[in-house]
Amino acid sequence: MSFYVKNKDEVIKTIFIRIAFVILLFSPQVEAINIISNITADTALLSTTQLRRIYSMRQAHWKNGTPIVVFVLASKDPLHQKFCKEQLRLFPYQLDRIWHKLTFSGYGVAPIQVANESELIKAVKSTKGAIGYVENLLEVKDVNVIKIND
Repeated sequence: MSFYVKNKDEVIKTIFIRIAFVILLFSPQVEAINIISNITADTALLSTTQLRRIYSMRQAHWKNGTPIVVFVLASKDPLHQKFCKEQLRLFPYQLDRIWHKLTFSGYGVAPIQVANESELIKAVKSTKGAIGYVENLLEVKDVNVIKIND
């Protein structure tokens, strides 16, 4: 009888593995968020802390002295929300509060908001010192792709 249970368990395990494989095969691929900058930024690596400082408008210049121009999508945009949570480890509303506080106090300006990902790419390409984020790197040429290390 124990032989029968062993075979039954193996069959169930095999079926489970096959179902899991099919689910993974046909599930939508999750794309990573990529940080891009204008070629004048001349940087290939940032820490999460540095990226958070840039997007909270506390770091205003690149290492080479070029002013940083920050481009973002609207707070309700799914890509912006994903960027905030995964890359900055902040909620979008927390970032909005930081920007509003800087703007209303007169100590800074909010990032430049663009309508969609393709506009963000164009803006980063054409603006000296610009930084932004994209999900699809296939459309992106003539920019730096910045690696983020924790």
